[in-house]
Amino acid sequence: MKGARATPRLVFGPAVTPGAQPGQRVLPEEVAVALSFNGTTQAVMMATPADLEDFGQGFAVTEGIAGPQEVLSVEVETVPRGRDVQVWLRPEAEARLAARRRVMAGPVGCGLCGIDSIDQALREVPVVGPSAFRMTPSQVREAVAALPGEQRLHDATRAVHGAAFWNGRVLLAREDVGRHNALDKLVGGMVRQGIGPEGAVVLTSRVSTDMVQKVAMLGAPMIIAVSAPTAEAVELAERAGITLVALARGDRFEVFSHTDRVMTEGADVG
Repeated sequence: MKGARATPRLVFGPAVTPGAQPGQRVLPEEVAVALSFNGTTQAVMMATPADLEDFGQGFAVTEGIAGPQEVLSVEVETVPRGRDVQVWLRPEAEARLAARRRVMAGPVGCGLCGIDSIDQALREVPVVGPSAFRMTPSQVREAVAALPGEQRLHDATRAVHGAAFWNGRVLLAREDVGRHNALDKLVGGMVRQGIGPEGAVVLTSRVSTDMVQKVAMLGAPMIIAVSAPTAEAVELAERAGITLVALARGDRFEVFSHTDRVMTEGADVG
């Protein structure tokens, strides 16, 4: 499976069958991925080495480096200790990047590592425009229930995050050892495949401020997550015009912002 490999292990069973048994466990790969724009490295992230073209495109969009139409091409080069994702931008995007240059280097668990000012970390994002998109509670549950079927790497390894886009069905899904990376890959895949943002982004992770920022840059009107949000993420979602649904597990979920997009059963939804 792409992005994973088998690793030898010893398995210790219950007391009734003492001792260790040799075997193998499939684990996700994690490599250093440089994200370079017009030949200059902007960020280095630890990531799963799959869907890296989507990663480069999505990172450019969600970090405000370039609009979807300002990315000319994305190329992935294998280097001795990782991958270099070369993203080529139109001149106007390159000029904006030079004006707000920052260097990020950090582990997959942190989406803000290396940012050199509080203003950059707490950047405001565009408000999502008016949207006719609505979901009923049963559709919210359906979207969450559909996500495991799109998580082949997680099924094999139990060690990666997933992000999917739902509008009546799952249109696209991506996985990665980092939750931010999985979301960036999803956004990039949507842009590259011409999938519009009218729908819900479904996440296997908690929702922090930077995750809301990324969804706002995509322009999607709804986030559905299986884990809890931070208080600041809820405040940002409210300002950005995003419906934030979280703690969506089993038959229960909670709606934290713009609750009007979750309709009663039987209502006419988009």
